[in-house]
Amino acid sequence: MAASNCLAKIRSSYGMLSEKEKKIADMILEDPQNIIHSSINEVADRLEVADATVFRFCKRLGFKGFQALKIALASDVVGPLQDIHETILETDSPAQVAEKVFQSNIRTLEDTRRMLDEKNFQDAVDCLLSAAKIEFYGNGGSGIIAMDAHHKFIRTGKQSIAYTDTHFQLMSASQLTERDAAVFISHSGTNKDLLQVLSVAKENGCRTISLTDYAKSPLSEKSDISLHTIATETEFRSEALSSRIAQLSVIDALYVNVMMAGKEAAKESLQRMRSAISEKKF
Repeated sequence: MAASNCLAKIRSSYGMLSEKEKKIADMILEDPQNIIHSSINEVADRLEVADATVFRFCKRLGFKGFQALKIALASDVVGPLQDIHETILETDSPAQVAEKVFQSNIRTLEDTRRMLDEKNFQDAVDCLLSAAKIEFYGNGGSGIIAMDAHHKFIRTGKQSIAYTDTHFQLMSASQLTERDAAVFISHSGTNKDLLQVLSVAKENGCRTISLTDYAKSPLSEKSDISLHTIATETEFRSEALSSRIAQLSVIDALYVNVMMAGKEAAKESLQRMRSAISEKKF
């Protein structure tokens, strides 16, 4: 896990970049080989931007500087990933559209797997295992992911709940303690309502985990543990829609780890749930 995958980082962060930063991103995506053999001054001069702009672009992607970005980019160029992303066209048949949607999802999963930070993921598992109660927060499409997470984690035997309404989120967060864990799900990581809920949870000493597409988003930077997904925008389909597949998979991976660590207690909880559902009278 945690491979460089520089090109995937650029594609995923593209929507958050400034206009000048997008010019840098376009140049790298169009000709990564050329960037590897260029200096920061040459790139800046070619695009008529300041050296500091190029440096800030590198920092926004999570690299220490231009040299670090070039090293990561070289890994992509030497061992290029199979480019399975294709633009969906209005002339495509339903079968062709389905093929491209599936391929986009496959790429999203593969890119996210390569980018998943092993230490942060382990910290997230440990946090959830030690929590007395786990709460999942998300708004809009991310709220659906939060509900799915609750649907899974309720099987672990731990107290679990998901809230998608801001008022409920704030009220519940105000009751959290240092013994609890809260998971915040947001594609952009900039949702102001969710950031307010995060602030309330942290004031009460609750340990916080974020799941976003952007490592430099406010939600990622303010949470105790940050996990990230990678998604590429396609025609007729925003990156927010693609990122759902990756978010669900990260939640699945967390859930399986918690279930495995819980062993007999988790199995007993799951059995009780299955028994209750199967014996339901209609």
